[in-house]
Amino acid sequence: MPTYDLSPAELRNYRSEVETPADFDAFWAATLSETRAFPLNARFEKVDAGLTLVDVFDMTFAGFGGHPVRGWFIVPAQPKGPLPLVVRFVGYGGGRGLPTEHLVWPSAGYAYMVMDTRGQGSGWSNGETPDPVGSDPAHPGFMTRGIMSRESYYYRRVFTDAVRAVQAGREHPAVDPQRIAVCGGSQGGGIALAAAGLDPQISAVMPDVPFLCDFPRSVRIAQRGPYQEVARFLSIHREKVEQAFETLRYFDGVCFSRLIKASALFSVGAMDTLCPPSTVYAAFNEVPATDKTIEDYGFNDHEGGGPYQDRVQLAWLAKRF
Repeated sequence: MPTYDLSPAELRNYRSEVETPADFDAFWAATLSETRAFPLNARFEKVDAGLTLVDVFDMTFAGFGGHPVRGWFIVPAQPKGPLPLVVRFVGYGGGRGLPTEHLVWPSAGYAYMVMDTRGQGSGWSNGETPDPVGSDPAHPGFMTRGIMSRESYYYRRVFTDAVRAVQAGREHPAVDPQRIAVCGGSQGGGIALAAAGLDPQISAVMPDVPFLCDFPRSVRIAQRGPYQEVARFLSIHREKVEQAFETLRYFDGVCFSRLIKASALFSVGAMDTLCPPSTVYAAFNEVPATDKTIEDYGFNDHEGGGPYQDRVQLAWLAKRF
């Protein structure tokens, strides 16, 4: 796949045209305040996963609307002292999967949490969390569910779940609340940006090939993948273009990036046809922190750095934690 997006020099200087809504902070403050009315009710039930070097807990907490959200919480067996925590969010269509899929960070001495994404988990890994909220007419998938209103849009619930997941991990006695990182690839990277923007106590954010960024550009140039759900929806609902993109401004990784106080490590695939490189740089270039870097994999598509990026993340986070 040849490169198709902006040149390297243009990417380094690219700025999205997405403007943060004037009431962006107020909207999210009200959303999170509404959810805080429900007890977090975090529960950690130890399970036998056939592993001897780590302890695995089936985790449940109350997310948006008080709805139960599942996850895994995994720590080294017999941990010494409060541990730094890495919270991972999952890519589009996936769920929390199985505990044996999540051993890198616990093996490196971290507490590790993976959050189920409500309503997903039947695409490429299994999930256990339903989304009990209905939707107006939408294109198959999740990108256009409730898109006519910021209050009803699907990712309002998901991003709120993410903030609550971090809170549940922060309050666990095995965790050092001053050392929390969030990460994820693709959709998971977009969710991580939202969590880091909404929770200023998060210390580090590591989004890989993040999705949900620079919607106006992504929907128009992505050559495959979920952004095309929005394009197909708008090809039918021709009169709703302006309203849809107005909703999406409240969920754009570009806007969340402008709020991030944490150290940031991004990755991007220069030949990524699902999350165009310019849209990743759109978010990266808005992060105000001076401690930020981006790993650019010049010949990779949406797989980005894969296990090479795992190695980069381990070294990068060890220096900060």
